[in-house]
Order: sequence, then C-alpha cells, then structure tokens
Amino acid sequence: MQLIKNSLLTLLQVFVLAGIWFLSDWLVTTFAIPLPANLTGMLLLLGALMLKIVRADWLRRGAAWLLAEMLLFFVPAVVAVVNYQDLLLQEGGKIMVVLILSTAMVIASTAWVVDKVYRFEVKMARRRSNHHHTHHPDLKPEC
Repeated sequence: MQLIKNSLLTLLQVFVLAGIWFLSDWLVTTFAIPLPANLTGMLLLLGALMLKIVRADWLRRGAAWLLAEMLLFFVPAVVAVVNYQDLLLQEGGKIMVVLILSTAMVIASTAWVVDKVYRFEVKMARRRSNHHHTHHPDLKPEC
C-alpha cells in the first residue's frame, strides 16, 4: 500500500512540474517573453519557492524521479543523430571540439566557484572563531 501511495505521490509531483512547464510555455507564447519556456518555468518555480507558495518537499520525489530517469529523455535525440550522417561527417570534428571545450569550461568554472565559496566559508569560520575566543564573557581581560 505504501508503494502505491509513494508512486502516486511521485506521479502527482511530476504532473505538477510538467504543469509549471506548460504554464511557462503558455506565458512565453502569449506574452512573447524573450526567454525559453524551461528557463521561465524555473524562474516561476524559484519565485514560488522563495515566496513560500510552494515548499521544496512538495516536489522532491517528482524531481528526483525526473533526474534519475533523465537519460531516457535524451535517447530519442541521440537516436535522431543517425539522420544527419552527412552533417556529422563534415562537421563532427568541430562539434566534438565544442563539446569538449564547453564541458571543460563548465568544470573549470564550477571548480573556481566552489574554491572561492570554500575559501570564503573558511575565512568566515575563522572570524567567528576568533571573535568567539576574544570576546568570551567568561574571560576577563588581563591588566
């Protein structure tokens, strides 16, 4: 019974996430918003989360399922590549270079940001630690 309940909850959350995308697609089309629907949907969801209209745990199972099964959504696109063999023969090398370089750039920029955030957190922890030790109420300043 619990398995059915969890499955239905996951399915409902996937439908809610899909509904957010459909809403954002309608908004982009209707109001000629110069952003893709998926980005508009993410912004809508971010706004709803920040305004506490939606709680993250209301969508956690559905989002986890979509992420876990993401590969299935790419299979049709990868299979469709065989329809463009001429393009791949002519431009395949350039496409591979772009894919490799862009992946390396994403990895490098992510590493840089993580390093900066880590250094900032260490610096803040040291400040808190120094502040705590120098201003402890039980310690009396020496004369």
